[in-house]
Amino acid sequence: MTDFELVKLALEARTMAYTPYSHHKVGAALLCKDGTVYKGCNIENAGYTPTNCAERTAVFKAVSEGHMEFEAIAVVGGMDNLKDLPLCAPCGVCRQVLNEFGDPETFKIILAEVKNADDLSNITENNVNITVNLLKDILPFGFGPKNLSVI
Repeated sequence: MTDFELVKLALEARTMAYTPYSHHKVGAALLCKDGTVYKGCNIENAGYTPTNCAERTAVFKAVSEGHMEFEAIAVVGGMDNLKDLPLCAPCGVCRQVLNEFGDPETFKIILAEVKNADDLSNITENNVNITVNLLKDILPFGFGPKNLSVI
């Protein structure tokens, strides 16, 4: 699967976001090592603390289905009234969750700026600018399973 194809799936997931408070919709598409993709969206709650990010939704869906080896995640987001989406990176909590299951040396974080994101039928590589980072680059000195003596 290409980075662009994963971004398109993240854009699809974003359409399902439940954001009545912030109106900041985020979609994620998580690529498992076996090629399976899990989509996630952010889901807000009036109590704020129970709100769940798109990235964690995708990871939790995958893990609940028995998938725990991941290659990459694409993340797109922005306010729901925007036609053009800026880069939207995972929050600190999501970075920590990704560090639990992804190898920081190889796990790709795919972010995209998207022009005319309000019309998914017209999304092409011409209106998407993709940025790729490794998990280790966006979570330097991350704490993960290797830091514990149990592994």
